[in-house]
Amino acid sequence: MPVRNGGVSFWWQQVGLPSPADRLDGDATCDVAIVGGGLTGLWTAWYLHEADPTLDVRVVEAEFAGFGASGRNGGWLSSELAGSARTYERVAGADGVERLRAALRGTVDEVVGVAAREGIHADVVRSGVLTVARSEAQRQRLDGELTAAQVAERIRVAGAVSGHFDPDCARVHPAKLVSGVARAVRERGVRIHEGTRAVRLEPGAVVTERGTVRAPVVLRCLEGFTAGLAGHRRDWLPMNSAIVVTEPLTPGQWHEIGWSGQELLGDEAHAYCYAQRTADGRIALGGRGVPYRFGSRTDVDGRTQDWTVESLRSTLTSLFPSLRGIGLDHAWCGVLGVPRDWSASVAYDPRTGLGHAGGYVGSGLTATNLAGRTLRDLVLGADTELTRLPWTGHRVRRWEPEPLRWAGVHALYRLYRAADRREDAGLLRTSRIASLADRVAGR
Repeated sequence: MPVRNGGVSFWWQQVGLPSPADRLDGDATCDVAIVGGGLTGLWTAWYLHEADPTLDVRVVEAEFAGFGASGRNGGWLSSELAGSARTYERVAGADGVERLRAALRGTVDEVVGVAAREGIHADVVRSGVLTVARSEAQRQRLDGELTAAQVAERIRVAGAVSGHFDPDCARVHPAKLVSGVARAVRERGVRIHEGTRAVRLEPGAVVTERGTVRAPVVLRCLEGFTAGLAGHRRDWLPMNSAIVVTEPLTPGQWHEIGWSGQELLGDEAHAYCYAQRTADGRIALGGRGVPYRFGSRTDVDGRTQDWTVESLRSTLTSLFPSLRGIGLDHAWCGVLGVPRDWSASVAYDPRTGLGHAGGYVGSGLTATNLAGRTLRDLVLGADTELTRLPWTGHRVRRWEPEPLRWAGVHALYRLYRAADRREDAGLLRTSRIASLADRVAGR
């Protein structure tokens, strides 16, 4: 049976694709206009309205709430740092990095708590994440506390030589989470103008294809779709990530691979993979396909390349040889926002009323909530622990123009894959090729 490809994501196909609602019909005014109906925009609207219910907050979304990465990701509600520790350390020192890490750990509990209070049934299990090393070079980078035998007690990953377990992570169903947050936001009285594409932002106004929303506060929360706005083509690079999901595994297959818990699974490769055991007994596994489309082009309804599907199938059977021949039900892709220094930022200028949050480099499911609470404090003029985190006000240079951008990104991932091949072949240290790739990337 052929693999279903696209259709936004498997997650949305499971719950049912929504039709855009409450399209903007002409000009409007409000107190806060948020551009982007993903989790960054939705959480920001949630916390602003919670702090001040008198605020007229509106969200402008080109498709439907959760159409982008918020409804396509791997379902890792993780405390992983959304960016480079070295970058944040230059701004705020080691203490600042630790404060950001602690805030992200606390945010895992915040999201789980809000979901429980609001009746958002998103298959949430606070199960932790197991990261494995499958070569000596990976073992040195990971510096994990688990031996190969201890890794196998959790999940029998072929070739695993060590591992690290982080309890501060929860598994979620992305579409159930984002649709639940959107529902809760609407119930608070926030209007989400779906099917309304913004084309330009300026102080005091969001210009869309269906009218202009005027507001003293305008917040850009578009993550990987930022490049679609006039004047923002080179701000953040829309990087592609692809996922496949298997048919349901049999009890015997689960027993064979030893994955009896609900922990998430990742590896320490440079071109890394990430996986979850879904609530309905499948494996969803993601990784990098074609990393970038020329000219910062973004979405084609989630469809990914056939060779990417086969590459992910190969990764799956490399991890679990006993699953060779298992059917894949669905494949899709989405874009994440990557700043030039690979580090996220949250910012607001009270003089212009313009703000933004994003650039999570693939670690956004938790960071979106923390960013939303930080934007709330910045907009309301509050000086809090959140507004003093090192990503607040972080500035970074723009990406290079084309064709340098396209050539550089594709060369970057060729280097990472070459480094992985050398390490898998027995190199006893991290490949110098990967170090070169890091310098090219600006990490």
